[in-house]
Amino acid sequence: MSMTDEAFEAIVRQLQDQAFADARRAYGEKGFERWRNPRFNGPLEGSDADASGGVKGGCGDTINIYLKFNGGRVEAASYTTDGCGSSALCGSFTAELAHGRNVEELLELTPEDVLNTIGTFPEQETHCATLAISALQEAVNNYMIRVVAQNRKTEPC
Repeated sequence: MSMTDEAFEAIVRQLQDQAFADARRAYGEKGFERWRNPRFNGPLEGSDADASGGVKGGCGDTINIYLKFNGGRVEAASYTTDGCGSSALCGSFTAELAHGRNVEELLELTPEDVLNTIGTFPEQETHCATLAISALQEAVNNYMIRVVAQNRKTEPC
């Protein structure tokens, strides 16, 4: 017995509708919209990143954060992940929160800030926010190491 194209399409629509309803329930409307339309995904183009940092969590997901500074503030930020939708959402919202902040403000960001910005998030996935903030802190640390090294090169002996 072969399935008609129309019947197959109906099953696909039903599965997609269920997946969307599940995602809306898990992430709320704001998170769902970002899940459907990712922002800040991918490494910064070329060598535009002044710093990056990556962390692999106990769950096996890796999040990388990329930062570009201008005048001491983040001009551009992005993320990559090989993880689940929750990791992608946390990476995206962490990159968003980084925009316009200086180093001190970046280091003050917490996983709770990410979760509060998303609004609704599955309790069992909150470690993804910790992973994203840890990647951000790693990127900031790498940036500061680079700045100190550059300053040493320009200081007279």
